[in-house]
Amino acid sequence: MLAPAMEPGAFKGANPLIAKLSRVIALSQDDCVALQAMCQDVRQAAARHDIIRDGDRPDRVHLILSGWACRYKILRNGKRQITALLLPGDFCDLHVGVLDRMDHAIGAITATTFAYVDRAQFEELTGMRPAITRALWWATLVDEGVLRSWLVSLGVRTARERVAHLICELRERMRNIDRENSGQFAMPLTQPDLAEALGLTAVHVNRVVRQLLKEGVLEIRRGQVAVLDLPALTKIAEFDPAYLHAQSVDKHQ
Repeated sequence: MLAPAMEPGAFKGANPLIAKLSRVIALSQDDCVALQAMCQDVRQAAARHDIIRDGDRPDRVHLILSGWACRYKILRNGKRQITALLLPGDFCDLHVGVLDRMDHAIGAITATTFAYVDRAQFEELTGMRPAITRALWWATLVDEGVLRSWLVSLGVRTARERVAHLICELRERMRNIDRENSGQFAMPLTQPDLAEALGLTAVHVNRVVRQLLKEGVLEIRRGQVAVLDLPALTKIAEFDPAYLHAQSVDKHQ
C-alpha cells in the first residue's frame, strides 16, 4: 500500500533524486512516494573507499543520497582517470540490469550515503510508472552529455578552459539539486582529484586555480568554491549549459 500522498516538493530537501527529476519531468505525488519508497535501504561508504569495484557483478542499483563519489579506472601502472563525478541524486549503475559486470569502479570521495535498491524492485518501478522511466532516460542522456563534454575538454580545451568549464558544470549541477547559493557551493575535491578528472598534473591545476583567483574570477578554498565573476568564468570556459538539459522536458510536448 502506498504511503499517503504528499506534495512532490515535500521530498525535495530529503531526496536529491526527486529534487533533480522533478525540475524537468512532471512527477505525480504517487511517483514521488514510489521513488522515496525505493530509497529505504540506506548504506554508507567511508571516504576514499570503493562503493563498487571494477569487475564486480552488482545485483543492486546504487543511488547517491549524500556525499560525492566518482567513476574511475586505474591502469596497471597505478595511474587513475576519473571519468565522472557523482553528486547526490545520481545513480552509480543504472545499467546493471543489462550489463552484469562493472568495467570501472565507483569510489567514494567523501563519506557517502547511498540507497541500495533491489534490481527487481527497480525494474518493477520503472515498468509501472512511465513518468519515472522517462525521467531516468533523461538522467541517462544527461550523463552521456556530460561525458561528451569531458571528452571535448580532454581533447581540445586548454588547462585554463578545462578548470573553468568543470567549475561551471559543477555549479549548474549543484544548483539543480538546491546545493548552490549565489555562486558558492561545496566541492570536496583535492587538487589530485581535479588533476585526475581533467587530465592534468596537480601542479598544473594549482597554477591555474591560483591564476583564476588572481584575476578575481574564482576562489577554491577548504572544500568550497566561490565563483567571483560568473560572466568571466563562463567566457573563459565557453560554457553552454545546454548539454545538461536542465529545462523542463514536459513543456516541449
